[in-house]
Amino acid sequence: MTIPAIGAGTFRLQGQAAFDSVRNALEAGYRAIDTAQIYGNEAEVGQAVAQSGVARKDLFLTTKVWNENFVKDRFIASLEESLEKLGTDYVDLALIHWPLSPVPVEEYMVALAEARERGLARRIGISNFNIEYTKRAIAVVGAAQIATNQIELSPHLQNRKLVEFLQGQGIHVTSYMTLGYGKVLADPVIGAIAARHRATPAQVALAWAMQLGYSVIPSSTKRENLASNLLATGLQLGAEDMAQIAALERNGRLVNPEGLAPAWD
Repeated sequence: MTIPAIGAGTFRLQGQAAFDSVRNALEAGYRAIDTAQIYGNEAEVGQAVAQSGVARKDLFLTTKVWNENFVKDRFIASLEESLEKLGTDYVDLALIHWPLSPVPVEEYMVALAEARERGLARRIGISNFNIEYTKRAIAVVGAAQIATNQIELSPHLQNRKLVEFLQGQGIHVTSYMTLGYGKVLADPVIGAIAARHRATPAQVALAWAMQLGYSVIPSSTKRENLASNLLATGLQLGAEDMAQIAALERNGRLVNPEGLAPAWD
């Protein structure tokens, strides 16, 4: 069971907006939905899934365990609470949300592996891990057990050193913030490529990431944007396009919470 190339993200979506976004995404044809405990929208995601009529076996649901739940007596219980909110017996992918915590990597990775063994998650992985923390996670569960590292990655933040390491370990890369809070959409190079292909800038950025082998999880509250983004799966960029986007690297990191984020590579 591979991780879908494109899914619908739900970061910063609350209440009715989260419900509507997931409902619209599923109606548009998305079959992967990404959420997290800290987003506070697992219940709305679950309600939208339940009302969609899409069979559970056809969906790929991801959630992330928040750092306050890393302690041994909370980890499994918190994931069970997530499943109850989502209205499912399992998630397809459970991730550690951020690596920094008073709880050692070695302890919370054991708990994550236990969650998989109990059938709460079909796959497990990590999010926002740098090379050092990924190595520590690998030492606990083995690289083959880490389905993905979900990281901020866009044309303005290409994370080449980390990506090279992950790919060398056989760990799939999932890109979030691929559109850079909209900053990537305003990039004139992206705009010119989009014009040549009669595509949108968002489609270009998403296609770029997918052609590099990454999964993407863009979010939107607008039905038309969700549908448009999904069309990126059919956009084929040429070698010149890819080279021009590769030159846009500027270490444009947008997400770096103190106390949670590691020292980036």
